[in-house]
Amino acid sequence: MPNYRRLLHPGGSYFFTVVSEQRRPVLTTPLFRRTLRHAIRRVRSRYPFEIVALVLLPDHLHTIWTLPDGDSNFPLRWRLIKGLVTYQTNWHEQVWQHRYMEHVIRSVRDFELHFDYLHWNPMKHGLVERVVDWPWSTFHRYVAQGVYAADWCGGSGMAGLGAPI
Repeated sequence: MPNYRRLLHPGGSYFFTVVSEQRRPVLTTPLFRRTLRHAIRRVRSRYPFEIVALVLLPDHLHTIWTLPDGDSNFPLRWRLIKGLVTYQTNWHEQVWQHRYMEHVIRSVRDFELHFDYLHWNPMKHGLVERVVDWPWSTFHRYVAQGVYAADWCGGSGMAGLGAPI
């Protein structure tokens, strides 16, 4: 088995991709969404972190987190979140792939690329023709804050973005 090493950057921001077991399209079901929301709240109450951005797709999610100063223990947070979701949904099968991918955000440009990629992801997978039409995304929060226009990437793919990551 490979020896994976995670780059731990205290107080850093990370881009994560977390996938359902065998890419089963269960992550946008009402039960899963409710359970995930509860698990995140519970873990954040004990181990704080900021969810900068998140998109939930049927078989995977992308999120950007920022950890508190001096704290780099995102593996503990993911273990707890994934465990709570599995336990609380009472599924008798594996819910999550064992591993997940993380990337340390290294610059403002790196952040911008991952932030845009995350919000564009439902279009990438052909789930919607306009980013605004995907309901399970922080895109809507950022439209309300004026970060994005509601018609950002509306039907024009990655126009206006940097190269896809």
